[in-house]
This record gives sequence, C-alpha cells and structure tokens, in this order.
Amino acid sequence: MHEFCNYIEGIYHMNQQDDIWIRVGKDSYDKGLNSLKLFGITLIDLYKSQFSLIENMSIRFLTEPEGTKEVTVRAREVYEQRRARARGLKEEDVDEFYGCVLCQSFAPPHVCVISPERIANCGAINWFDGRAAAKMDPEGPIFAVPKGECLNPVAGEYAGANEVIHTRSLGAVERVNIHANLEYPHTSCGCFQAICFYIPEVDGFGIVHRDFKGPTVAGQPFTTMAADVSGGRQVEGFSGIALEYMRSPKFYQADGGLYRVVWMPKMIKENLKDAIPEALYDKIATEEDAKDPDELAAFLEEKGHPWLLGEVELPE
Repeated sequence: MHEFCNYIEGIYHMNQQDDIWIRVGKDSYDKGLNSLKLFGITLIDLYKSQFSLIENMSIRFLTEPEGTKEVTVRAREVYEQRRARARGLKEEDVDEFYGCVLCQSFAPPHVCVISPERIANCGAINWFDGRAAAKMDPEGPIFAVPKGECLNPVAGEYAGANEVIHTRSLGAVERVNIHANLEYPHTSCGCFQAICFYIPEVDGFGIVHRDFKGPTVAGQPFTTMAADVSGGRQVEGFSGIALEYMRSPKFYQADGGLYRVVWMPKMIKENLKDAIPEALYDKIATEEDAKDPDELAAFLEEKGHPWLLGEVELPE
C-alpha cells in the first residue's frame, strides 16, 4: 500500500498500520484526481498488475472517524498477534534476515534490516512478514538478506547484512550495528514510530514517539528531531525505531539496553509497562517529572537510576 500510493502522482502516503497520513497535492486535484473512486481504481490496477494471484478485489474507504473505530480495534488485534508470534524467535535461530527499501522514495540511502529481534522501524513488518513478502514478490522491495558471518554478536553486526546494505544504499552506508545506537547505528527512514536519542547531560537515552506534542526533555519536539535523523541518515546517538523493538531482549544491548533509558513520554511508559523491568520502571522520568536536563538529572539522582549510579556494565 505504501509503495503503490506513492506511485500515484499527487498522492503522499506516510507511516504504517493504523497510523496513516495521506495527502493529495492541489495541482493533481485540479487536474482530475478529485474522487476516492479514481484513487481506488488506480490502486486496484496496481495490485492486480503486480500480483498475478489476485483475480478480483475491492477497496472501501472509511471517511468518518466513528466508522473506523471498530475496524481499527480488529486490525490492532491482528497486528499484536503477528508481533507476538515473532517474539519467541532469536537471530541465532535463522540463516537470513530481510531487508526493506519501501521508504527509499523519501530516504534514498535507507535500507531497513529486519531480524527476528529487531522489527522494521515503522513497526509494521516483522521477520515473518518479511519472509512472506519476499516469497510472494521475489523482485519486490522486501527481500532476503543473508546474515553472513557475525562480526559482533553484541552490537549485531553481520557481514552479509553489511554487504546488502552497502549495495542497496548505492555505497552510502558501509556498516550497521543492528543493536547499537552510538556506533554505526541503523539508518532512519521517515516512517519510524519513535526516536531513541542521546542525552549528553546524563549520558542516557530518551525515547519519544511521533504523537508526542511539545518539546522533549532535550528541548526539541519530535518533528525537529525527526527532520535531523530521517532521510536515510546514520546519526550516532539518534535512531528511528519501532516501539515494539523495546520488547526485544537485544534492544540496544551494546549501549546498555533499557537500563540506559532515562526519559520517555508517559504514554509510552504506560503502554509498554510490561516490557520495562519492574525495578527500573519508577526510575524512568516522563514529561511530568522532568522538562529539561537539569530537572532530569535531579530526578534520576533522587530515584537512584542504575545507569546514573554506574550499576550497569556494558557487555564486551
């Protein structure tokens, strides 16, 4: 859907799953792209021309907010089932990862590496989804990535993945550590659900999602931060991520993992409570606890955050 919508001149499609942003250009509207029926017919033609297994299909547009609620609830249940299925699989259990270049229309150097323990930045494609998509359309934007030799099991650097990334990014990116944020981090597209950002004043990480309004504890809102890291950039200390990645046992394990996270919006903290170690939960600040680095440092000291106390050892 993301790829096909952006094939249509004047249509802009962004984000993923039930968190979607679509815009129609004024020039295209004036030229005749002024009905949902025409939009739907075009999408059907694109689907049927790309996938021969589709004989007939229909598209229904829901335009009233009330009409989307029931469908959204059902969809989120399916998304959760798909994510839960992938949580038990480890990178050591498979011979290949999957890559996705759907976002290269916005971020030319970006190649998303999807492993069993790191879902795509958009949160919409896990390892099983990647496998299904690659089999259904072998020449499509989602493809198999041979792992190759594991160069760094802690940071998650693989020779095969590096080779594919280097080729698919047209030489712009040479190395990627899947599970590190400070050294050769994963590139960021534009559809990421959240950003993990470095806070130098406390040497810790903050996490902010795209629905958060106002400035983060670092002083910048999500929109400003996203502009600095998107476009396929590889910015040390700043990476776009899916919130589901926080559930991964290997979440930025090279840098201290969740134990290095010191700030996140209350919404994330409550929604992912089950993913945060119980002993750490009350020690992570939200927008209600700290609005700038000075307040954050005072909060962390008062709560005795293990990272601030030097109780967390980085793996070698």
